[in-house]
Amino acid sequence: MVPTIPLQAGAVGLLGLVFFALFLYMVFWVYTDAEKNSEHPAFLWAVVVFLAPLLGLVLYFILGRNRRGGGSYGQGY
Repeated sequence: MVPTIPLQAGAVGLLGLVFFALFLYMVFWVYTDAEKNSEHPAFLWAVVVFLAPLLGLVLYFILGRNRRGGGSYGQGY
């Protein structure tokens, strides 16, 4: 068995914590964005992204967002 260096074990734990925080932020972002930009219930989109993160995020971008003209993105400024 290969001995682990304490710093190495801490870095792995820190990296896992960062990925977990990004995962929670992604679920929160989808929920808040779906409240503003989707006709479907925001809670259900958050559950989809929680259960299948990458697939759920792709599905949300393809199916969940409505094309509303209220945003300033995509207008050239």
